[in-house]
Amino acid sequence: MIENLETLITLSKTGTMMETSTVLKVSQSAVSKRIAALERYYGRKLIERQGRRVALTHQGTRLVEKVTPLISEMRSVFLEDNALRKGKLILGVSEAILASWGSGLFSQVRAAMPELELDFHAQRSPVVLDRIRSGEYMIGVCTGSADADTDLQSELLRLEPMVVIPSALAPLVYAPGDTLDVITIESRSGAWASIEDDMRRLHITRRASLESFFAVAQMALAGFGHGLAPVGVARTLGVPPDAVIDLGAEGLNRPVRFVARKSMFSRPLVQSFYQETLRQARRL
Repeated sequence: MIENLETLITLSKTGTMMETSTVLKVSQSAVSKRIAALERYYGRKLIERQGRRVALTHQGTRLVEKVTPLISEMRSVFLEDNALRKGKLILGVSEAILASWGSGLFSQVRAAMPELELDFHAQRSPVVLDRIRSGEYMIGVCTGSADADTDLQSELLRLEPMVVIPSALAPLVYAPGDTLDVITIESRSGAWASIEDDMRRLHITRRASLESFFAVAQMALAGFGHGLAPVGVARTLGVPPDAVIDLGAEGLNRPVRFVARKSMFSRPLVQSFYQETLRQARRL
């Protein structure tokens, strides 16, 4: 029954049988059978097809709303009772962080806490937060505003400077406050809400957006326009420091946060990991 309910919850998020089967790593036939079993058990239609997509009925929506917190608590109990007892932490980390300076940071943390086992998952920040809420991840290191996630414990690790990568690295004469069009991250990302106001204050306008900061930087290097990206992404791609315009001192930074459910954050092992991660982040 639990796996059937988890399937319905996942389907409510993805909207398609195919995406649900991919997330759950089962066949589409298995997804259909699980939903059908729930409908027989409750004697109600829980989904309805809308072309290639699937929408929940009113009864399906009510069921998901009721059982989601219970499933999350069950997952959380499983993680706390098993993973923590073994000294294991399951982390969701923003892809751009883990692919740039994050891997080095966690290497230093592991060296300071060799008894700890770390299980990493690279995702976009909104996905990390959703999976913390659902109990799939114990901890997240991602970007975004603390005010947006009041149901979670969110602590600032660092402010990573944003830099302008000139198109094709051609010389760019720019002073803070000048009007500048850039390619940068799209609106659904965790970082966008935290940099949008400062971009507006500095008269920097997003003329195009992409789903990845690495893609933004690569397009800028290829000459498709100026790119606005975190300094760690620029460094990872080997962009010379003197070729970029660092806007960190002007207040244009992306906040990197350590996030967990409040009950998880209070656990001694998580607290120790947080303190060591914070110490190492301050050395960056």
